Amino acid sequence: MARHALIEKRPYLLASIAAGIAFYVLRLTAMPEIWLIPVKGAACGLLALYALLHGQGRDGKLLAAMMALAALGDMAIEIERGAAALLFFAYHVTAIALYLGHPREHPTGTQKAAAVAMLLLTPLVAWLLPADRADAIPTALYGLALGGMAACAWMSSFPRYRVGIGAVLFMASDILIFADSGPLMGDPLPQLLIWPLYYLGQFLITVGVVRRVRGD
Repeated sequence: MARHALIEKRPYLLASIAAGIAFYVLRLTAMPEIWLIPVKGAACGLLALYALLHGQGRDGKLLAAMMALAALGDMAIEIERGAAALLFFAYHVTAIALYLGHPREHPTGTQKAAAVAMLLLTPLVAWLLPADRADAIPTALYGLALGGMAACAWMSSFPRYRVGIGAVLFMASDILIFADSGPLMGDPLPQLLIWPLYYLGQFLITVGVVRRVRGD
């Protein structure tokens, strides 16, 4: 069974991890940025391939579409941030459609409160952080989609310690991006944490959703 899992499943995941680590390390070298774009895109692109091959039905296709949009967004952000924002907005809408199809039965009050906090506080924080106030409203609108994605993941029946936590890590990564254009501008912390939080979140989401839909 373990050998079968290694041959059938892990190569795509291992290749994705390798691409994620390679991008994080190589961007600190003198390698031209244009060469790093496909490496960055490969991290979530390989997760999309894994989802397409191992997910099932509508849910597997939605997950593959999410990760494909993320891969395109990861590459686009190195060239045109506006195009990347649109791609990730589409990612969040697709993710919301996936998560709403799997509502959690009998959520607790604290779980509901956490979801409401994500939905409402994320756009508020996104509005507050940019130093250029012309970016505040567009960032808040994106934050609403981001918070909605995380809230729906948290309230879904997918494994919370994979999909729910993964969505929260993604949200934290984007909040650091907002902060990098405001109070943390020039601080090395965002650049150290944004990619690891984002990639780990996407990895957990992919593995959690695939495991659940295959189990179903």
